[in-house]
Amino acid sequence: MSDYDYDLFVIGAGSGGVRASRVAAAHGAKVAVAEEFRVGGTCVIRGCVPKKLLVYGAHFAEDLTDARRFGWEVPDCKFDWPTLRDNVLAEVKRIEGAYGTTLANNNVETIHGRTIVTGPNSVRVGQTDYTAGKILIATGATPDVPDFPGAELGITSNEVFELDALPKRIIIAGAGYIANEFAGIFHEFGTHVTLINRTDVILRQYEAQIRDRLLAISIAKGIEFKFHTVMKKIERQEDGTLKVFFEGDFDPVETDMVLFATGRRPNTDGLGLEAANIELDDRGAIPVDVDSKTVCDTIFAVGDVTNRVQLTPVAIREGQAFADTFFGNKPWRVDYGCIPSAVFSAPPMAGVGLTEAEARNKFGGCKTFSADFRAMKNVLAGRDERALYKMVVHPETDVVLGIHMIGPDAPEILQAAAVAVKAGLTKQAFDETVALHPSMAEELVLMR
Repeated sequence: MSDYDYDLFVIGAGSGGVRASRVAAAHGAKVAVAEEFRVGGTCVIRGCVPKKLLVYGAHFAEDLTDARRFGWEVPDCKFDWPTLRDNVLAEVKRIEGAYGTTLANNNVETIHGRTIVTGPNSVRVGQTDYTAGKILIATGATPDVPDFPGAELGITSNEVFELDALPKRIIIAGAGYIANEFAGIFHEFGTHVTLINRTDVILRQYEAQIRDRLLAISIAKGIEFKFHTVMKKIERQEDGTLKVFFEGDFDPVETDMVLFATGRRPNTDGLGLEAANIELDDRGAIPVDVDSKTVCDTIFAVGDVTNRVQLTPVAIREGQAFADTFFGNKPWRVDYGCIPSAVFSAPPMAGVGLTEAEARNKFGGCKTFSADFRAMKNVLAGRDERALYKMVVHPETDVVLGIHMIGPDAPEILQAAAVAVKAGLTKQAFDETVALHPSMAEELVLMR
């Protein structure tokens, strides 16, 4: 019999915590998971899942217009935000229930309430104390809001899914994937979008040519960008609209809504980690080793709360590796060397492996191949929007180091291409593969 209430106590029922909980339980551990909000975490409740559903909904604006070029008699259509909002929230609730069922079916006990660490083997949920052989922290991250007068008048991605009505004008602060995704969504819904950023670079971690293409397409669609711009103050006006003031010589701008997409910080406030002598890094994240262990041998952490990669699939793999290693006698570690990622912008972009700049820095040079084309659908629809695929290749071994793309269905295409990059295939292997015609994906094997 264990000396503890549980073999594993998980704090946070998001993607990483749920995976670790159910896998550890399947290995025979007695597991409890505590959640203070809703089971499913950021991705399911107020992140990538509902956001992708909004992306689908927004894209119908272009699809309905394009349909006329394909012979369909489409009347003028009116978009009803409450219908999409309520259907998305209903789907989120369904998935939340499925997560809860999965935990219950795997004999994981779910405890609702705010949890703090009280020692190397103890936690407190509300007023109740529990002990555990191991504690896993999977509390994720939360939007980071700048500190200036009137900032509380803005919203974040946490609130955007439950808006009563769409704004006619919105200012989005930030230049990462959240900012660019919501810029595309709101634009398609008919909102005038202004995206502001303190530098002149969007999506800094992506291939330069790909992100520059997104910027050009976004500007052509009517999305406004203000670079080297920093908010100084927001004021509420008598008619309920907002007036945004900026540092420097920029004139103030009136808008209906401000959305902060200025990064995310780990959810570590008030966790009580000092009780286990765990110190946070300068970002407020929990430092961990290759096995997700903190400086305390009995406390571990996975997902966005750590000092690693903030991506849902990464958190899931970290949770799986943790459970297999410490409860399944199947030790393995997550490989962070080749992680695909995507931005569900309009159009979407995706990438895996090294960018051209990274390859040149690492190997002193590289070979690049590209395909710059209009998708067949865009041609017939009369859209000038062009896709761009780029391949980065080792200068001597011919191994494909990275693939980057922007265009329709780019994330769907890249997932398969990421397998090739992960496997270390050469450019010749792509060249020798017969093209699947007519498709956009065939451009991956036609670059010469």
